[in-house]
Amino acid sequence: MTPNPSSRIYLDYAATTPLDPAVFDVMRPYLWAEPGNPSSLHGAGRRAREAVDTAREQVAGVLGCKPGELVFTSGGTEADNLAVIGVAQGEAARGRHVVTTAIEHHAVLFAARSLRADGFDVTELGVDAEGRVDPADLESAVRPDTVLVSIGLANNEIGTIQDIPTLARIAHEAGARVHTDAVQAAGQLDINVDLLDVDLLSLSAHKLYGPKGTGALFVREGVNVERRAFGGAQERDRRAGTENVPAIVGLGEALARAEAARERRTTHLRSLSTALIEHVTAGCSEVRLTGASERRLPAFAPFAFGDVDAESLLIRLDLAGIAVSTGAACTSGSLEPSHVIEALGLPERFRRGSLRCTVGRETTMAEVSEAGEAITRHIRAVRTVPPAPTGVS
Repeated sequence: MTPNPSSRIYLDYAATTPLDPAVFDVMRPYLWAEPGNPSSLHGAGRRAREAVDTAREQVAGVLGCKPGELVFTSGGTEADNLAVIGVAQGEAARGRHVVTTAIEHHAVLFAARSLRADGFDVTELGVDAEGRVDPADLESAVRPDTVLVSIGLANNEIGTIQDIPTLARIAHEAGARVHTDAVQAAGQLDINVDLLDVDLLSLSAHKLYGPKGTGALFVREGVNVERRAFGGAQERDRRAGTENVPAIVGLGEALARAEAARERRTTHLRSLSTALIEHVTAGCSEVRLTGASERRLPAFAPFAFGDVDAESLLIRLDLAGIAVSTGAACTSGSLEPSHVIEALGLPERFRRGSLRCTVGRETTMAEVSEAGEAITRHIRAVRTVPPAPTGVS
């Protein structure tokens, strides 16, 4: 099973995963046989409400939180926006300072920057060459007026895993709330909110073999989140709008299945990504593994190639039937190096040569071997092509 039948080898699972047929089977009744609105009091409405409540309990079971501490959203982006802007505005009476990092997903980074127009001070922490936040930098950044620290559990472009419990302790000692974007980490790491010691956590279903267009935000009891959508009193009056029942059902089932299979699946993913890394680094000159060498998501094999235009490489691989990415899917139209790659401080000649390969549960070792050979072959090919002229005489 691959998301695109025309792709012989799919290595872009960080962008999205295919919908699990077992998840779709659970969603199916709520697409047409059970059309009720969860806010309606009649039988059809009560059955829809029961389905949403079941999904809420499934998600809460994985996070180790109360079902009432969850807000269902339209995806990870809305969950991040609600966390960052909602908490900043909701707790502004305590202070107007927010801390995040230079490598956050744009759903967090742009949301934080938008707060400057409302008089907030936003600090963006740098990272080391592997994409890690130094706890000492956070300790220096937090202030008595810091209301929120938002740092992703695992980066969406390079897979680096942050030491969230340590960072959360520092933030809490300063009196700040802590949010983490766990969109990429869910299904690959333990996302128990008490172990992470976070106040807010974002999820998205389509990274977990669930449907696109749905996500969730954990909001610890007592955290004041100002609502961003106005209308009805859905989601305990925190997010207006009729619930997307089939998608929410899919999120609950997908997350529960991912957690049940997590240990076995991550072992499989790690063996595949390790093999791909070994193949590419052995077969290519001037190649660097981006992100952390050890604390990295099991599915990730991210590279940076010197003197290579990654866009040209991606096109060649796509024509060869291999789907990879040059970075986050949300920013694939950009001609500039990603903000994540820039933050790592790579030499200039490596910055346009970043390639993100991510394996999934359907990936085989034979596919990894074929992809590794194709990448090394096409790297040599693009390096023999002379650069295009920069001007006309």
